[in-house]
Amino acid sequence: MGIVRHFGAAALLTAAVVALSGCGAVERSAAPSPVAVTVAAAGASVTAPATITAPTKKLKLGAKGKEVKWLQARLAELGYKPGKADGRYGGTTLMAVWAFQKVNGLKPSSTVAARTWAALENPRSPKILVPNGKATRVEVNLTKQVMVFYADGAPKIISHISSGSGVPYCETATWQGETKKFCGSARTPTGNYKTTWRANGWHKSYLGQLYNPIFFNGGIALHGALSVPLYPASHGCVRLPMNVAEVLPGLLGKGVPVHVRGAFKR
Repeated sequence: MGIVRHFGAAALLTAAVVALSGCGAVERSAAPSPVAVTVAAAGASVTAPATITAPTKKLKLGAKGKEVKWLQARLAELGYKPGKADGRYGGTTLMAVWAFQKVNGLKPSSTVAARTWAALENPRSPKILVPNGKATRVEVNLTKQVMVFYADGAPKIISHISSGSGVPYCETATWQGETKKFCGSARTPTGNYKTTWRANGWHKSYLGQLYNPIFFNGGIALHGALSVPLYPASHGCVRLPMNVAEVLPGLLGKGVPVHVRGAFKR
């Protein structure tokens, strides 16, 4: 009693496996979730994971349609932040695509084609930079230009970033009523830090505007920016897409470890 014969379980699974989304049964091109189908018989259960099948249509920036909506839903499911699943391939979705491609060892591109679709079917997890790190932490990978926010030990947000350019600068700016010259190395230093103070909305610094900054190393912060290119471009801060910077402060408290590792190779 309680034993399911092999051929019986297989037959039941074949009959039972279906692809599901939040709206019920879906076609091949609709947004799937990893689904486990459990078949109970004689007190035992057999579980088989559903297969993820991605679309095959090549997408370019500006594309619209159900394939884009599938892409957006899948990226969001994996912890990336593509914005609203509206079926429009715009800049916010593009930066989530970049992050996904970089984590999966692909050259970041605005085109979503065979290799990216295949990776979406069998995605990699981000490389853990601090294996014994706290369950809630931030890891900034300067080599890949990716930030991962971990909550309860699992990746909660995986984001494209743009860190310090490494190009020394000297800029003149008016700060606290005085015109001063500010110089620096434009580096994002590696090391172990903790989140400190923050500001809501746009915060004006002597080197520009930072959106929802969360400081972790003196004047260096994680912050939203209107420009987050595919190369390090900041004065030292870690630039984030605006939609990521919108939600991160509500998840990332004070005193949370921030680990910065690696170096970008041009």
